[in-house]
This record gives sequence, structure tokens and C-alpha cells, in this order.
Amino acid sequence: MTESKKLPSGQPRIESVEMRGITKRFPGVLASDHVDFDVKSGEVHALLGENGAGKSTLMKILYGLYHPDEGRILLNGSPVTIASPKDAINLGIGMIHQHFMLVPTLTVAENVALGLPSSLGFLTDLDRVAKRIIELANIYGLKVDPSAYVWQLSVGQQQRVEIIKALYRGAALLILDEPTAVLTPQEVDEFFTIMRQMMKDGYALIFISHKLHEVVEISNRVTVLRNGKKIGTRPTSETTKQDLANWMVGRDVDFAPDRGNVELGEVRLQLRNISCASDRGTLGLSEINLEIHSGEILGIAGVSGNGQRELAETIAGLRKKTSGQILLEGRDVTHYAPGDLTDRMLSYIPEERMRDGMIREFTVAENLILREHHKRLFSTNGFLKLKDISTHADNLISQFHVKTPSRETLAKNLSGGNIQKIVLAREISRNPRVIIAAQPTRGLDIGATEYVREQLLDQRKRGAAVLLISEDLDEILALSDRVAVLYEGRVMDILPRREATREKLGLLMAGVHPEEAATVVN
Repeated sequence: MTESKKLPSGQPRIESVEMRGITKRFPGVLASDHVDFDVKSGEVHALLGENGAGKSTLMKILYGLYHPDEGRILLNGSPVTIASPKDAINLGIGMIHQHFMLVPTLTVAENVALGLPSSLGFLTDLDRVAKRIIELANIYGLKVDPSAYVWQLSVGQQQRVEIIKALYRGAALLILDEPTAVLTPQEVDEFFTIMRQMMKDGYALIFISHKLHEVVEISNRVTVLRNGKKIGTRPTSETTKQDLANWMVGRDVDFAPDRGNVELGEVRLQLRNISCASDRGTLGLSEINLEIHSGEILGIAGVSGNGQRELAETIAGLRKKTSGQILLEGRDVTHYAPGDLTDRMLSYIPEERMRDGMIREFTVAENLILREHHKRLFSTNGFLKLKDISTHADNLISQFHVKTPSRETLAKNLSGGNIQKIVLAREISRNPRVIIAAQPTRGLDIGATEYVREQLLDQRKRGAAVLLISEDLDEILALSDRVAVLYEGRVMDILPRREATREKLGLLMAGVHPEEAATVVN
């Protein structure tokens, strides 16, 4: 192979990969229905579709995690068999998973070397690995310390380690599965810079994302899947964000939901000088003062890691406060346990839905009564009222359009969008007076996101007080009546929605003083 056909890493280019007529069946589900897909050297080909559309199935087939029932894969025009990830790696195909496959207690170099043969036999040649990591980091701007432990790294830095890991193993084609889902806006910009350089160098990149503005910004072509079938492929330059959304869902999608006018009621939730520690023992929140009225959505904007998690967990009774007071409808609930807050009609939609919002090994029906399983409605003398629980579950599954084989399906077997609908159904069906919604649409597809936002607006209309914590500025601006900006655990400013421009919020999120931010904008 000539030098021009090699990548800067020294690996041969993959000029093209074609997937033809790929079909994959699971019990009761046709996950991929004769799908055609291809990617070429030097391009980003985006793969779009709602949760359950078949994106992950198709890519797992390309990476050797699944085997197709029908169809074939061609590499540079020649048929290949990919029976395992090892086969994929040997062919130059790498995959960066949405949930990173790293060992937190090992260093960067140890994670990269994990599972690979060493030049020193039974001993690990970490000096050689570290040298190669630095070489790759310099080529692609992937700044990372080979001796740093993974647990010490930010999410963006951990993603760089995953990319280096794939490049170290000789990847010329990278499958990027929701790579920006947990990145800050600044980290996304850095990541796109890396992607553009890799494109320029001749890498083939497959980009899976629910964020349509990112797809439009970074990709050359886009393919849309719906219900396991390929709807079509277009040059990205010939489409728009709205076109893609409608194409994915099969109907018109409303990016600007009708908020309507709701008259504010009494103050439902009040925070007075709340401070708490972070998980690292540093200051998580510093003297937070907020109040939310009935019939209002107060949006919390900020770059990830500036106190959003601490704020939600402190109000929900999951994190100990170091000072301050929380009032719920005028009652001091500062030291209330989560269960007591539930009884006071506070609902909590957590950021980590699988960790904090569900029990993976419980059924849909069981998860729907987690808050109230001990109450007379669902139990008598310690025994569950199974018939009433079943009726309750069936009603909520229907009302909230949860796609599940049955109420007895385990939570771990559902898509992210349907898991979030279950959390919403459980928390909202109680008609709460206060709702804490932390990153409620993170990782959800267009249809599920639209549904969640409509539900929050319905609760506002009903008179609930909603605290919306989101890193998605579009979401904050679409739903909020007022916007508070968090920076390093402090409230920088609270703005009425009409004054909350993207530019002004961006400056506040970067730590610019409110008066200076107003001067810069004006």
C-alpha cells in the first residue's frame, strides 16, 4: 500500500465499508430490516433514528458484537466476516461507546495496554505504551497524561482516552456512539476539532447522535432509520434540522412548544443560603438563594460540574447540607429524608435515571410504585395488592405511551426513552406540588424529548412549581419562565425569560459578572 494510502498513525486507510441488506431478528423484534449503509475515507456519516430504530444494532453488527441473520459487509470492496470485536479491530474498525469502557482505578497507559500483548512477555511495557500515547496525542491534539488515573480525569478527557485506545489498536474507521451526550459545550467544540482533523487525515467516521444541530454541523452525509428500516440517505448540506427531525419521527416535530400564559401562584419552594460539599469534598454549593412559584418553571443553566447535581440532590434530601434552610410550602424541610419529602408531594426526576430513578432488576410495574409501595393503595399489612398494582401499571403505561412488551418486563430491557417515561409516569401521576427535573431529556431521541417537555409544561399549567436543571440551552430557553445561571456552585444571576439571550447566558456560564455580561452584550 502506498504512503498516500496510510494514515498519520501509520495504519492503512479504509477507503470504504459497505453494509448490504443487513437483517437482524430478536425474539418478537425485527431490529434491522435489509438495511444498506456505507462510509468512506475522509467523511463523517451520521446515523439518525429514534430509540429502538436500529442504530445500535447495525453498529454492533459492524463491530462484531452481533451477527447478522442476512446480508454482508464489504471492506474496500471485498467481503469480510466480522465474528467478534477482535475481528473488527484487526480490520481497522474501532468503536467509542457512549458509556466508556475504562477501569477508573488504572492509569491511562494501563487502560490502553489492557488486553494487548506486551513486548516484555508477562511484564507490561508501560513506558513503550506511554510513548506511543504521547505520539498519538500530539498528532490529533488529544491532550492526556499517560500516568494519570482515569478517575482523576474529566468526562471529556476520558473520551480522549477511549479515542487513543482505538487509535493505538490501529483503527482507521471509528464508530462514535453518542460521543457528545455527556460533554460540555466547550468539550464538544474540542471534540469536533479532533473529528475534523481525523477527517482531513483520511479516517472514516460514523457519528450516532440525537443532537440534530451537531449532526448538521459536523457530518457530510446522514442516514435515517425508523423501526429497523432505512428511510434514506442525504448529503447533510441538502437538509435542515427540522427536515431531519420530521424524517426521523415520520411527522412534524415542534421545536418550540406552546408555553401559554400561566398565572403565578404562591411560593412553593424556597432555598435560603444553601451550601453543601461536592463528592470530592470541595465546595459544591455556596449560599444558594432561590424561590419557585406555583405555575412556574425555573430553569437552571450552567456548564456541567458547576453544582447542578449537588443542587438537585440537596433539595431531594439525598445530599447533606452544610448550612442553609429549605422551605416547602412554607414548612422547614431542611432535614427531611427523601421519603418524607415524597409525602410532602415533592417529586424528583434524577439525572442518572438508571442509577437513581429505577431498579434495573425490577419489572415496569414494580418500578412504577417505588415511591408508594408501602401505602394503603398498594399494600395491606405488609402484603402487596398485586391486582391493584397491575391495574395501576397498565393505566400509566397507556397514559404515558410507554413501549414495553408487558408490565412484567424488567426495566433493564427497555430503551432510555421508555425508562424516562416510566420515571415521569411515577413522579407526575402523583400530582406533585413541586417537581425537581434534572437533565430530563439527556440522551433521549427527538420524539421522547418532545413528549417529556410537553409533560413538564402540562405540570406547570396544572400549578406545579418546576425546577428544570438542564445543560441544553435550547431546552432552558424553550421551557423556562425565569433562568438562573450556576457557576462554581454559585448563582451568577436570575433573568426573566425575555432577557435571557443565548449570548448573555453563555457569558454568565463562563463566570462573567452580571454587570460585565450586560455591558458586553449591550
